[in-house]
Amino acid sequence: MAMETGFHVAVVGATGAVGEQMLKTLAERNFPISKLTLLSSKRSAGKTITFKEEEIVIQEATPDSFEGVQLALFSAGGSVSKALAPQAVKRGAIVVDNTSAFRMDAEIPLVVPEVNEADLQKHNGIIANPNCSTIQMVVALEPIRKKYGLKKVVVSTYQAVSGAGANAIKEMKDQTKAILAGEDFTPEILPCGSDKKHYQIAFNAVPQIDKFQENGYTFEEMKMINETKKIMHLPNLHVAATCVRIPVETGHSESVYFETEEAGLTASEMKAMLKDAPGVVLEDDINEQLYPMATNCVNKNDVFVGRVRQDLDNENGFHMWVVSDNLLKGAAWNSVQISESLVKLGLLK
Repeated sequence: MAMETGFHVAVVGATGAVGEQMLKTLAERNFPISKLTLLSSKRSAGKTITFKEEEIVIQEATPDSFEGVQLALFSAGGSVSKALAPQAVKRGAIVVDNTSAFRMDAEIPLVVPEVNEADLQKHNGIIANPNCSTIQMVVALEPIRKKYGLKKVVVSTYQAVSGAGANAIKEMKDQTKAILAGEDFTPEILPCGSDKKHYQIAFNAVPQIDKFQENGYTFEEMKMINETKKIMHLPNLHVAATCVRIPVETGHSESVYFETEEAGLTASEMKAMLKDAPGVVLEDDINEQLYPMATNCVNKNDVFVGRVRQDLDNENGFHMWVVSDNLLKGAAWNSVQISESLVKLGLLK
């Protein structure tokens, strides 16, 4: 499909939840596209998607699909990225990958533009988009790290089922209906990553996201731990995470405890710092019961922060509540934002 002056862009995984959000975001941001190629599995090939009032036929993703492509946005699973991203690069494309396939590769930048945009200069064709939970946390922590230093982070997440895909959303809704009607049901999807048991998600909180590792943490928790250190260039930062799936459709919430290097700071200073931080919206007024909630963050690109308060026992310790749309800032918007940064820095040609 030919459009206005711009770049030949491919979206891999165009029919998935994140792929759909990527297309919506590209349109809303009026990203400069001269040609748009939509790619997916063989199963979805031949279907059409409307982009800016034009119908585009989806093609099966193969190595040759990337001939002439300048920018390829991937969100079709790690195995697809591992197989096809190097093929896209070989044909001259810059890849922004939304899976965990390349995130911890030392040669591949892991980027959140508000935090480490400069790392894009070091790309070798592939740029990794971090985990959704990591993205919103580091956006909130970066202004604090920059001014006051950061020693320790302990996070507990309350993650929406949309992070596990469309089938997980359906399972939550079906279970809810069954419970309210007094009917039996068999959990089949959540927790994702489990190959042994599946549990009820409706009216429940499941303390497992992805597979357990030998150290007792889940893969999701280890992603948050390792990615935070890499993005913030703090290999010795103390980070711990507990990731929990809750029956919310969209919008991840996080309780974040952090300790600063600098002592003698106040919650008011933290709030003032966050109020002007890029990508952050401060919603913090306990007199008006104003704080971020998942229901209010849907379809918004920002990271919302509130409940900022000092720890009662550690003068260097603070707590905050961080909420963001996991399909937007946690995935599609961050990918498009990286793409915009590539254009701004003159790296996409």
